Amino acid sequence: MGNASSLKNHVETSKKTGVLNLSDSHLKQYPDSIDVLHLSLRTLDLSKNKLKILPKSVGQFKELKILNVSNNLLENLPEEINGLSKLETLQVNCNLLKSLPPLNNLMFLKRASFGDNQLSVFPEFLCELKHLEALDLSKNNITQLPELIKQSRLVELNLNQNQIRKLPAGLAECSRLKTLRLEENCLELVDIPKELLTSSKVSLLCVEGNLFDMKSLLALEEYSTYMTRYTEVKKKMF
Repeated sequence: MGNASSLKNHVETSKKTGVLNLSDSHLKQYPDSIDVLHLSLRTLDLSKNKLKILPKSVGQFKELKILNVSNNLLENLPEEINGLSKLETLQVNCNLLKSLPPLNNLMFLKRASFGDNQLSVFPEFLCELKHLEALDLSKNNITQLPELIKQSRLVELNLNQNQIRKLPAGLAECSRLKTLRLEENCLELVDIPKELLTSSKVSLLCVEGNLFDMKSLLALEEYSTYMTRYTEVKKKMF
């Protein structure tokens, strides 16, 4: 942000539009002056800055539906984000997060992105968010998925470039999961549940770059079943 006057103009405009875009504004600190928008802001974009801390006051944007703080230097998220009960999209890619606070009150969250951080544990509470459809946890240090994953309502799950060594059989029980990305992990062929290929709803399974030759996967009888289902899904789309 070039100067205080420019920021003030952005804030004044946001009072009318409900949208505040401060992306790529060279911010090193959260601008407290935007807190006057607590009652009206629906979209807040603070991405591509150098923020190290988000204050607790961010939890007071009660009308917020979209929050983007990707590409910053955040090591933590304030627990107060859990108070953003109307939030539908949360983007926190490319930061320095090692863990997440409980966000179980974000009952209307549809899309969440935590890719390219330092998470080592799959945030289990995300499995309980009934409206969460798309989750990106790629480029982290996650080693396994919780058994609770079978309760999730996810349609798309991206776990590319982690360190996952085993998949729970319950993953195949996800009632809405159609796209599952597991490229560049540490999976052996025996670590992929056969149920994922034969009886799950997954129609797009990406597992290249693991600890097995793709030819060995293609040779499985269960993979033939998966490909038959995938072909049927594609036909219905066209």
